[in-house]
Amino acid sequence: MILQSMFRVLVIGIFSGLIFTLYTTTNTRLFNTFFATKSINRTETTLFNDRSSGIVNDQNHRNAHEGEFKQNEDESTSRKLADDVRVLVWVMTSPSHLPVQAKAVKDTWARHGQLVLYFSSIDNKTFPAIGLNVSEGRGHLTAKTMKAFRYIYENHFSDANWFMKVDDDTYLIMENLKYFLSGENYSEPVYFGQSFAIWPKADNKIVFHSGGAGYVLSKEALRRFGEGARRVNCTEDTGSEDIRLAVCLETLGVRAGRSHDAQGNSRFHQESPTVHINGLYNDFYNKKVVEEIKKGVDGLSDYTVSFHHVTPADMYVLEFFVYHLRPYGIPIQLQKLNNKTFTSMLQPSREFQEFNAETNAAVFD
Repeated sequence: MILQSMFRVLVIGIFSGLIFTLYTTTNTRLFNTFFATKSINRTETTLFNDRSSGIVNDQNHRNAHEGEFKQNEDESTSRKLADDVRVLVWVMTSPSHLPVQAKAVKDTWARHGQLVLYFSSIDNKTFPAIGLNVSEGRGHLTAKTMKAFRYIYENHFSDANWFMKVDDDTYLIMENLKYFLSGENYSEPVYFGQSFAIWPKADNKIVFHSGGAGYVLSKEALRRFGEGARRVNCTEDTGSEDIRLAVCLETLGVRAGRSHDAQGNSRFHQESPTVHINGLYNDFYNKKVVEEIKKGVDGLSDYTVSFHHVTPADMYVLEFFVYHLRPYGIPIQLQKLNNKTFTSMLQPSREFQEFNAETNAAVFD
């Protein structure tokens, strides 16, 4: 009996020693699989779920493109676009969003841009973010937008030919943006994005571009804003920022441009990939959208520019899909999808035309 008890103790001791040795001398995937609890920052990870705030925050994941398995790709075309099409992108954020949402932007698509600025209500020199001295809250997004564009006009007008605003939950594909803009003229008073109508049933629709999908102003559009917005008393706060900016720009003779590709597919998207791919549009979207939005992937341009309502976790998912995932043995050929045959700009509403002519003569002559 005593011998049996001693034998059991000996076996348990040997087994425990083996487990302890394995734990202290290895960090194998096998050990982690069986003995470690799987968790990523104790948050839910998602796949294009616009209701979650989960985030993948692993350094190795973020730097995967710099690892030893980096794909051997020809980047000459994108580098030429970067040189030929100068774009400044600014991100609307807030102090509470900097550690997670804005950081996800900074870690993913913003790395592919040459000049990306972050605007918040207060300065943050560490991030860094530029403070606009504006109260936080949705009721003050117009003030943020107007002050940010004025700051850019006064400090960065010569640094780019196109100036784009996005939110900190917008995923932007810089190369596709620059390809689209390479077929447009920054000397024209125009701006682009996903088009909605302020009053859909009116004979004369005032078109505005969704703030969530992002909108991009030409150099001439920004010049007119910088020189004329205050002289024509553009609203500087309250209301929906994208509508307020649209009315201001139209008053200054800046037209809302069309951004669909040559196949009629959309490039700027107000909703998440899940919503657009499955056609899960709400009533507001269906009533306000100006141009037909087809459901499913066949309605999305292969050179899509943006998606909105993207969680921090899905920023990293999209980064992988866009810049890393490839079907082996199927080379990707460049397409000619820029639109040379469509009317380049939507016509301004009639009620503004006479006013625009008088205003522009007074402001810019």
